[in-house]
Order: sequence, then structure tokens, then C-alpha cells
Amino acid sequence: MAAPVAAFPGNGLQRAELAEIATLKKEVAKLKAERDILKKAAAYFAREAT
Repeated sequence: MAAPVAAFPGNGLQRAELAEIATLKKEVAKLKAERDILKKAAAYFAREAT
């Protein structure tokens, strides 16, 4: 007899969970871009201050 877990292969995530993960990944990408812009701005203003 096969194990019950093997009867339904897949990652087990529901459609709502997959949508939330996609949304969070987009938000992470946006935040990383904003962080990089702020790093560049800080470096620029640090050079001008000296």
C-alpha cells in the first residue's frame, strides 16, 4: 500500500499562498531597489560633504 503522502505529489501550497508569495517577492525586489538607491545617494552626499 502506498503512503498517503505519495498519493498527492506537489508542494502542497494553495493558490492564495502562491499569490501571497508572488506579492511578497515583488515587494522584496522593490525594497532592494530602494535600498540600493539610498546607498548611492548616501555615498554621493558623503563625497560632496568632504
